[in-house]
Amino acid sequence: MAPRPVPLPAAFRKTPIAHRGYHSLADGRPENSLAAFRAAIGAGYGIELDVQQSADGQAMVFHDDDLDRLTNATGPVKEHSAAELQALALHGSDDRIPTLDEVLAVVAGRVPLLIEIKENLGTMGETGGRLEQATAKALAAYNGPVAVMSFNPHCVMHMARLAPDVPRGLTTEAYDPQHNAPIPVTVCERLRGIPDYDATGSSFISHQASDLGRPRVADLKARGAAILCWTIQSPQAEAQARQIAQNITFEGYPAIIPA
Repeated sequence: MAPRPVPLPAAFRKTPIAHRGYHSLADGRPENSLAAFRAAIGAGYGIELDVQQSADGQAMVFHDDDLDRLTNATGPVKEHSAAELQALALHGSDDRIPTLDEVLAVVAGRVPLLIEIKENLGTMGETGGRLEQATAKALAAYNGPVAVMSFNPHCVMHMARLAPDVPRGLTTEAYDPQHNAPIPVTVCERLRGIPDYDATGSSFISHQASDLGRPRVADLKARGAAILCWTIQSPQAEAQARQIAQNITFEGYPAIIPA
């Protein structure tokens, strides 16, 4: 039996969601930093963030699999302990890599929080559930509008088991095999049709903005799925996306909060 879908709170359909926080490197607010999250809260935006797993199984707020682009360190995030990661400064600021617990304490339910779980994205295979367990544990006592999502359906299935009352969804896209290498071509072909929506008990998707015209997106919307999208970078792109999507994840400009 498929898990029970949990409706996405209404705030996720209204409040524009700042991609990796309301970041601006020029202003000393790197992506996925506490400074970027505080700026989003101050502007009244929702927050999208990413979690990766540390070597000791903690949920760390960081996008990339490797440390090279965003810090002075190198190598995979998963090979470093949480304490080691927390000691690393993010380029362009004095902010360190935060844990999910630290971010939850800062957000404290004031704005919608959309958590993307980054796990085993090279094959989209089974994950083992360790990062999902850490995420569920962090969210157990959290009060406020929150939802989780992942490109990997296995992550979402784990969250359905570990945190059945937290709204969950799938991050989805066109799955161009060349762009998504090393994910196998056959896996890309399968995921392109969003076949795991019902099996994961999802209540929303966050879909690639340039692919919103896909018939499967319209089908899910007609069935009551909330349609979010990523990543909008201009008012013009926002206006086009909103013809289909009910809300946006954005960066690089100040999105307008609907009245």
